[in-house]
Amino acid sequence: MNSRNKINLAVIGLGYWGPNFARIVAQSSVANLKWCCDLDKKNLEKIKNLSSTMRLTDDYRELLKDKEVDAVIIATPAKTHYQIIKACLMAGKDVLVEKPIDFLSRRVKELSKLSAGKKKILMVGHVFRFNPAVVRIKDRIDQGSLGKILSLSFKRVGLGPIRKDVNVMWDLAPHDISMLLYFIDARPVSVFAAGQALNKNKNEDVVFVTIKFANKAIANLHLSWIDPIKIRQVTIVGDKKMIVFDDISLTEKLKIFDKGVSYLDTGSSFGGFQAAIRDGDVLIPQIPTAEPLREEFNHFINCIQNRKNPITDAQEAYRVTKILEAAQKSLKTGRVILLSPPIGR
Repeated sequence: MNSRNKINLAVIGLGYWGPNFARIVAQSSVANLKWCCDLDKKNLEKIKNLSSTMRLTDDYRELLKDKEVDAVIIATPAKTHYQIIKACLMAGKDVLVEKPIDFLSRRVKELSKLSAGKKKILMVGHVFRFNPAVVRIKDRIDQGSLGKILSLSFKRVGLGPIRKDVNVMWDLAPHDISMLLYFIDARPVSVFAAGQALNKNKNEDVVFVTIKFANKAIANLHLSWIDPIKIRQVTIVGDKKMIVFDDISLTEKLKIFDKGVSYLDTGSSFGGFQAAIRDGDVLIPQIPTAEPLREEFNHFINCIQNRKNPITDAQEAYRVTKILEAAQKSLKTGRVILLSPPIGR
């Protein structure tokens, strides 16, 4: 980074998430929106008034020649990420890229090594890691208030938008897998996925994924572009308490249930265990109001300023991609895929 007071940023890709990033950069007191890039001139036209200092281009290579650009935010289709990330790192720019970083874990590892060699930041946009409710869940898990985590259920469904470049799993599951690896302090050991392409789109628009962990915890992901109601929900079952995270709810993001089941030894050879069900109070904690995408951007800026590693770095992206690769293989073969060697933290 050069010696100016503000960090100069460029945004590449102004389709879905790109305009939100451009807005946040333009509103920042520590960053300057220097460039915006998109192949579609209509997308450029929509954001042309965001900043008086911003330049527009349909060729990202033009902005990479600008030595005043410190960092780049990439929000293009996933199939373009590898080429653009590599070009940005080679040009000496720090990078924040939308998920998934790539479809191949070997290329994620290559980009990770390149960023380290260039001493540049490579951060992936696992935005839920910056959601205050998700951070609160992690705190509860680490404090042991849920007890041993037994199962996790992720439901991310709705009616579109249906993408042409990826299936629903690659579109939506990176969010849930990044949260899952954040919550569970154990190695994932196997993945099974099943899905269907139910519309004319050749990519699967409904997928179910099951992931098992070395500590016997199990997780299920339900992902769909063709459900009538938009649902973004996570349920975590511990042997002491349970948590439901509803990202759609405006007032009840988290519900903590003092419920559980324990098994008592009856001493009998027939029906040797009896279930003892605990049905206690429901706590709805107050969650700070914060825009996760803005929190993600602020973390990226902080990493640039202090030259520190992001919490959603290329190593996390690698772990998430390895699981998605295994799930994709399972989708195609119908088999359970063992993660060998197991993916650690």
